[in-house]
Amino acid sequence: MQALIIIDMQQGMASPAAGQRNNPGAEANIAALLDAWRAAGATVVHVRHMSRTPGSPFWPGQPGAEFQPRLAPLAREHVVEKNVPDCFVNSGLERWLRVRGIDDVVLAGVSTNNSVEASARSAGNLGFATRVVADACYAYAQTDYAGAPRSADDVHYMALSNLDGEYAAIVDTASMLAAIRS
Repeated sequence: MQALIIIDMQQGMASPAAGQRNNPGAEANIAALLDAWRAAGATVVHVRHMSRTPGSPFWPGQPGAEFQPRLAPLAREHVVEKNVPDCFVNSGLERWLRVRGIDDVVLAGVSTNNSVEASARSAGNLGFATRVVADACYAYAQTDYAGAPRSADDVHYMALSNLDGEYAAIVDTASMLAAIRS
């Protein structure tokens, strides 16, 4: 069995204060995946980051911690709250999936090089068949360790390269939509 895991699609991620990002179509692609999974009656898991840092936009009770409305979970969909980037750490997610016989996960969300990459590494290491939907994720520009500025595209594609073939298969929205509809 398969589950779609949507990572950290919270209002705080949509804020311009979050930084310069790539892939402005990611939310539309995530919404298309979500609609297809729901139409198929397939398992959907929503993950949200709940910060332990007072003043963070992701601090419990802050508007930034709430799900983006068009990607909000339905009552029947599982919600996982996490305090670290990896959605498998201290969340019970692995057990929840295993109890339901789910051994195949499809990841989408933000940010590619942080929570998506950390979660995909764990999923792969735990033995789940893992796919990351490249055009249903995005990253933010940042400065690398050597002090060189890196565009959001650079950060996004490097994170996908880190995962490809080792921890996860990198796929696109169209291929996942075709698979879930067949």
